[in-house]
Amino acid sequence: MSKKGREYCLIVEGAYLSESEAVRALRDPFIEDWVEQTGHFKIHNMDDIQVTAGVTLGSLGVVMIDERLFEIASTDDQRPLTEHKAKGVADALRRQDMFDEINVEPLGDRELKLEESGETKPAPDSE
Repeated sequence: MSKKGREYCLIVEGAYLSESEAVRALRDPFIEDWVEQTGHFKIHNMDDIQVTAGVTLGSLGVVMIDERLFEIASTDDQRPLTEHKAKGVADALRRQDMFDEINVEPLGDRELKLEESGETKPAPDSE
């Protein structure tokens, strides 16, 4: 796959024990800014809140990949995160200061590295 057509994600580290805590850490600062600007928030506004040019808050999903380690990627198949957009999201998240570390990686690279090293992805906790 060419670099130009590749999809990217963010690998973030933070003191969050679950995906739902990390989702709140991602969303809350942007929602607070929205409320300051507009005076109110409704759930359908998630697709109106711009994290960076071309990326809305509602289009981002969070998956826990290890303890304190999360992947943030586009949930919109029609609008994947390009490298440029992913870097824009990373800059916005750094300004919000909700995660300790923020890195941009091609989507799927982490799984490839684990397979090549012989390691396996941690099994998700069963509920």
